[in-house]
Amino acid sequence: MAAELHPRSGKLIGLSNSNRTAQRNQPVQEFNHGLVLSREPLRDRDVFTVRIDKKVNSWSGSVEIGVTALDPACLDFPSSATGLKGGSWIVSGCSVLRDGRSVLEEYGRDLDQLAEGDRVGIQRSARGELHLWVNGHDCGAAASGLPTRLWAVVDLYGKCTQVTVVSCEPPSSMERDTERETVDGHEEVMVCGVREGDTEDLTSVVNLAAATNGTNGTTEEVPELPPTHNRPDKFPNNIEPETALTEHQLFDVFNNAIVSLYRSEDEGGGGRDLGGGTGTDSGTGGRGDRGSSSSSGGGAVNSNSSNSDSGAGTGNTGSTNNSPAVGAGLGAVTSGMMTNDALLFHEKCGTLIKLSNNNKTAERRRPLDEFNNGVVMTNRPLRHNEMFEIRIDKLVDKWSGSIEIGVTTHNPNNLDYPATMTNLRSGTIMMSGCGILTNGKGTRREYCEFSLDELQEGDHIGLMHKASGALHFYINGIDQGVAAAQTPPMVYGVVDLYGMAVKVTIVHNHNHSDRLRRNNAIMRALSPDVGRPRPALSLTSDPDATDRLLFHSNCGQKAAIISEGRTALRPHATDDFNHGVVLSGRPLRSNEVFQVRIDKMVDKWAGSIEIGVTTHNPAYLQLPSTMTNLRSGTWMMTGNGVMHNGTTILDEYGHNLDRLKAGDTVGVVRKEDGSLHFFVNGVAQGPAAWNIPPSVYAVVDLYGQAAQATIMDDMADLPPLPEDSSEGPTVMSPGSPCSVAGGNSANDLRFHQLHGTNAVITNGGRTALRQNCRSEFNDAIVISNRCLRDGELFEIVIQKMVDRWSGSIEAGKIMAGVTSIRPEELEFPNTMTDIDYDTWMLSGTAIMQDGNTMRNNYGCDLDSLTTGSRIGMMRSATGDLHYYINGVDQGVACTGLPPDKEVYAVIDLYGQCVQVSITSSSGPLDNSLCTSNITEKSFPIHSPVAGVAHRLHSKHGKNVVLLGEGCQAVRVGGYAHGIVFSAKELKTDELFEVKIDEVDNQWSGSLHMGLTSLAPPELPSCPMSGLSPSLTQLRAKVTWLLAGSEVRRNGVLQRQNYGASLDRLMVGNRVGVKRCSDDTMHILIDGEDMGTAATAVAKNVYAVLDLYGRVTAVSIVSSSVLEDAESIKAPSLSSDSCSDGEEESTPVGSTKVALVPNSVMAFLENHGKNIQLSNQNLTAARVSSYNQGLLVTAQPLPRQQLFQFQIDRLNPSWTSSLSLGVIGHSPDRLNFPSTACCLKRSAWLLQRDSVFHNSLKICENYGPNLDTCPEGTVLGLLVDGNSCLHLHVNGMDQGVAAQDIPNPCYPLIDLYGQCEQVTIVTDNVPTVGGESGEARCQGDMEKADMVDGIKESVCWTPPPEVNPNKTCEYQALCSRFKDLLTLPDGYFNEDAKYNLCYCESCHKLRGDEAYYKRGEPPRDYALPFGWCRFALRIKPHCEVSSAFKKWHIAYHGTSVGALRRTLDHAQLLSGTSSIFSVSPAKMEGPNGYSEPEENSNSLPDRDRERDRDRERDREVPRVQLSPTMRYSGLEMFAPKVQFRDPRSHCCHQAQVGFQVCVRPGSYKVGPQNLGTSEPLDPRFSNTEIEWITKEQGGTLLYGLLIRVE
Repeated sequence: MAAELHPRSGKLIGLSNSNRTAQRNQPVQEFNHGLVLSREPLRDRDVFTVRIDKKVNSWSGSVEIGVTALDPACLDFPSSATGLKGGSWIVSGCSVLRDGRSVLEEYGRDLDQLAEGDRVGIQRSARGELHLWVNGHDCGAAASGLPTRLWAVVDLYGKCTQVTVVSCEPPSSMERDTERETVDGHEEVMVCGVREGDTEDLTSVVNLAAATNGTNGTTEEVPELPPTHNRPDKFPNNIEPETALTEHQLFDVFNNAIVSLYRSEDEGGGGRDLGGGTGTDSGTGGRGDRGSSSSSGGGAVNSNSSNSDSGAGTGNTGSTNNSPAVGAGLGAVTSGMMTNDALLFHEKCGTLIKLSNNNKTAERRRPLDEFNNGVVMTNRPLRHNEMFEIRIDKLVDKWSGSIEIGVTTHNPNNLDYPATMTNLRSGTIMMSGCGILTNGKGTRREYCEFSLDELQEGDHIGLMHKASGALHFYINGIDQGVAAAQTPPMVYGVVDLYGMAVKVTIVHNHNHSDRLRRNNAIMRALSPDVGRPRPALSLTSDPDATDRLLFHSNCGQKAAIISEGRTALRPHATDDFNHGVVLSGRPLRSNEVFQVRIDKMVDKWAGSIEIGVTTHNPAYLQLPSTMTNLRSGTWMMTGNGVMHNGTTILDEYGHNLDRLKAGDTVGVVRKEDGSLHFFVNGVAQGPAAWNIPPSVYAVVDLYGQAAQATIMDDMADLPPLPEDSSEGPTVMSPGSPCSVAGGNSANDLRFHQLHGTNAVITNGGRTALRQNCRSEFNDAIVISNRCLRDGELFEIVIQKMVDRWSGSIEAGKIMAGVTSIRPEELEFPNTMTDIDYDTWMLSGTAIMQDGNTMRNNYGCDLDSLTTGSRIGMMRSATGDLHYYINGVDQGVACTGLPPDKEVYAVIDLYGQCVQVSITSSSGPLDNSLCTSNITEKSFPIHSPVAGVAHRLHSKHGKNVVLLGEGCQAVRVGGYAHGIVFSAKELKTDELFEVKIDEVDNQWSGSLHMGLTSLAPPELPSCPMSGLSPSLTQLRAKVTWLLAGSEVRRNGVLQRQNYGASLDRLMVGNRVGVKRCSDDTMHILIDGEDMGTAATAVAKNVYAVLDLYGRVTAVSIVSSSVLEDAESIKAPSLSSDSCSDGEEESTPVGSTKVALVPNSVMAFLENHGKNIQLSNQNLTAARVSSYNQGLLVTAQPLPRQQLFQFQIDRLNPSWTSSLSLGVIGHSPDRLNFPSTACCLKRSAWLLQRDSVFHNSLKICENYGPNLDTCPEGTVLGLLVDGNSCLHLHVNGMDQGVAAQDIPNPCYPLIDLYGQCEQVTIVTDNVPTVGGESGEARCQGDMEKADMVDGIKESVCWTPPPEVNPNKTCEYQALCSRFKDLLTLPDGYFNEDAKYNLCYCESCHKLRGDEAYYKRGEPPRDYALPFGWCRFALRIKPHCEVSSAFKKWHIAYHGTSVGALRRTLDHAQLLSGTSSIFSVSPAKMEGPNGYSEPEENSNSLPDRDRERDRDRERDREVPRVQLSPTMRYSGLEMFAPKVQFRDPRSHCCHQAQVGFQVCVRPGSYKVGPQNLGTSEPLDPRFSNTEIEWITKEQGGTLLYGLLIRVE
């Protein structure tokens, strides 16, 4: 055919050069519409090849190529090739797409990496396969079953802007040979030169296998091939249709052929050619290359190969089956290995190496004295596709590290052998541990799951240099994948007998039975006394035997098959947790369900049964310890995820198998469309994978707790596979997870089976995801399975997002809304905004109706949501549409939804949003807080206990009536004036709880609840004059309350989206409040602790609630007798400490929380390879590098026990530092990666200031930044009774980091970067109020006295020697700025330990609260977060003995120019100038006083300065103060100056101020005069945020404050 392009093309294409060159116009402005097709359809075997002429770097993506059945003459060209439908196959990047849907994710070369001048071609083979050619190399079959009439397609996409057609003809003979030799991206199975998938070659092997089995079919063992037989006489040359071999019998025939070959080789027939001929002539010439026309020592299969040279025999001359490559290949393999050209070790080797066994065995001498100088190399270069394999014969248990293997370009004759091969800096690629080293430097840290350091004697290691240049390593015959994509053409094999490795032997193919006998399948096939007698192969098998699914007799090392193949078990399940893999005896048929029942479980291990399918035949599979270690052809459901070839492809799928019990069932089925489905207790969990090959075996892994399982082959008891995977029974057996959501019949909302092209529904209809999320951004609309009822909430949670589409036109995240179009009538568009009728959507902040924007700037922005955010929608009975974000109603989005029409919830997984799941909150709002909706977690229910019941105080709101001796409150009128109090103050950790008895839906709003320092006895007798209408307006004393989901203090908003909203409470729900020992307020809903709502809560507080809005009556259900605190919350730890580093304080209250007695914890011997343990395994040190420092404790962490360790040593040479967390499975199974962030199964990790689960970030800004923890810091982990993980820093609980932590769990530490050594702390940190209170936190501070029964909150600060300031870069920057001010050192305290940094990391590390009290009477002040304090020296005449404990704390913002004069006078003054370049700030102060020259750019003369001094002496100026730097630190009070950091030479802006002590009564409290209505500080009202003093000596300078931006 002509090598030309069709004249019709994409709209931006220009053709030239006789239609051979195509160029995309406007290549910088446009990236698509560059589609071109061949002028004529492709002929079979023609390679349509184009050359890339030009590329630009403006875009991502590049050329795409493929074929289509669409005629270009009448084609409506899409914007890109992936938009072609109707029979189109496109190679894009390294993926293959059919009609726009991915069918192969990893294939061939990545087209995006091709450069200008590279050639790429496409071919349809004679067998209907699609092949990609790159620079003359065939990448192998990309697809099969192609139609005969196809046009070539080229898409000038993204970077590719011009191509030229260079040819369209069959490949040359040399390329054809290369095509045969090349092993492309797919793993091709080679058996003695026969390639799996080649029908002709397979025929020869099948004929051989049939011959070896004889004709009677009664022998129990595989017969041997007689030496005198060249070919069998009674079997046909090829498989005719009348032979009726099934695919299962064909597998057995093929396997028997392999076994027969190995047996014949073992008995001296290694030189025999399968095709017959001269198998013993070793004197013939060179080796016969596979695919050539002549062979030495190999016979052609039939006489049609007429070019056979001498030494090649022929057999069966009447054969018409022409396959010369098979005979040549077989001859080459078998005879070539018996010649002198066999792979041996080179005579020249390392100085300690001793060779034996004809140079096939190498051994390192003096293995207990020396660990290196053990390098050996092969005697010749490796051939393409030749396996170089060794067996480990001997190991010693003295050294760390073990064998290393690889290739090198160095000729052993000329090489000066190094001590270890990793010292060689050129031409060398080595596998060491589980990584790859190139020229001595690590290029791949985690190449495979196996580590060479963990192999045992008898294990095999191999490598193969593929014809494509790729290097593969093999461990016990299992291919570990591509280690290096391109290696030089001539390389030698090299082995380094390092460390533990002492002796190895080369394993040749003619001795391959040694490795096969390690395979249980071959052992059972050859040994009649292992298992049952093996029936002989028969071409016509018993239909009953083949129809019944049974377990194969080949099973894991620790497994056994009983009950005639129906039951598998681990007989010693309490001794071992793995090696329990069993497979089905035959492949599964399409739509055939394989289901097993769990018969027996043990409680010793973590993890449980795993089930799936594999393409590997159990007859010759070397079974791994667990199936997730298999790296090819395997799909497994493990836990609640799905793994393909050991890699997780679905994180949240179906029910968690680890929670099943004995009697539960699990199943798997491959449907006709190639999709894979799993069942749990008969309920379909939805599609888990696609494009599963037809011949797959079922796999069950009896792992961990699972000890025995039986095949359920009674299909009558199994429900049929539903067409709609989202539907199915919801009533499950006990222990079944599916019953969790099914328990509430109202909560039956699912995603409908009909959806967008790129959408996939899983998890029983509860989860929706967009496949091909990095190549497709739309076509992923999903819709609810039924219409929404009025007032019913449909809520989803975002589970996964990608950053692929950020910054592009498709950068949206998700769209949500409703439509009255039934799913069956909806033609799913690209996006829901394309629908122009009966649809209402929220996109970003825009409300859209029928595709048109009807309102902008709605109360929430969907594009700002992140992973974990929840989105809900509800249509009210009046036709209003409401959206909910994280449970909070965002208000009416639009009105007028037709009440007479059904509406369905719609979610559009657009752009960055990839996966969502329906939450348990979906359903009627009046049931959203019922405990039955709480899944996967059981919270304690606190019923009333015997004792004195709580009572309500007799003083209350005017609309309230108390009943039942003060145990019940009823609002009798209106919607407000319903405030009631507890009769007494609450004790520490005492729960005050009420139950809702009545609601009135005519009102909006709901119950408010909290704590107040207002004492009800102090209220006037008339409630009308003493109480506000609602609790949010109560201002008399400090009140902390929860209103809806907002936490407020004195009506000022402190926190949003706290827990479940009180507005959704209904009759029967219970709400409680308590003040904990750490001065925090907690709210409980139906017994579930919502966490910390407020901090720094005073001691003497009353419970307060407001019967507001809908809630009209409540009754008390709690008692004044304390309930078991351990069932409510985890014990909190604190220590004797100092407030904010300001002063020591006694604990609030006298209650101590006792710790659970610590069990002995130590580090496990199994750890990262750079770890060295000492001190009875209590101390761990990283001895080299910056990673490979993982540690796990040997014992699991008991609930409510604090595990603590101390940082002993840091190395500032590295960046970053340690991370810590827990794992939910046994560490004995853990294959330690280089860093903890690589753990992706049942792992919770705290790193920096974030929390990760299975390497995905689930929380930010948690606790202090662990990278800033100095030496001496004590870190701890605790899992409370509610399975929540807590981090403790120097004894301070940082709150809940993660929930649903499994039991047992094991603490994990990663000694990474700077952190080099830690030691487990065996003694508890002293509790609050302990006796050890010697450390002083600042200067001459004394312990605060009790003032009005209120003590300051307690926090912990490290002792001076472990103060984190010394490692804080921010404090160092502020210190360098202070040095630039050239202030005399005499003004500052000589002891630097009193300097405190209040950056985010430092104050979190100390556990500082935001607010404290000081003075008599006590008054609040805020810590100066974001500033750095440098302690000032107090002059003797200014020292007042009571100032530190009886004066108040305040702040004063000032300018840089005023610093020196203020310090000279030791009191607050205004005036002087700055040496820095600042903008003039001459202004009238907010209170009338001015600073006329404070920010001038020139120094005043001495006369003016002297006059100003006299003025100050005569008149004391008014000085502005504030209890918070949020006010005093404003730029109008503290002007910014610019400076250049002398270290980094970067420019920064800085502000300065003072922290002062101010005498009570010397100042007036007044409002701010900035004119702003927004609260400046949530703790202080704008009416009392400014203090003014004119009293000389009323202030005492305490510290210099500096803030740098």
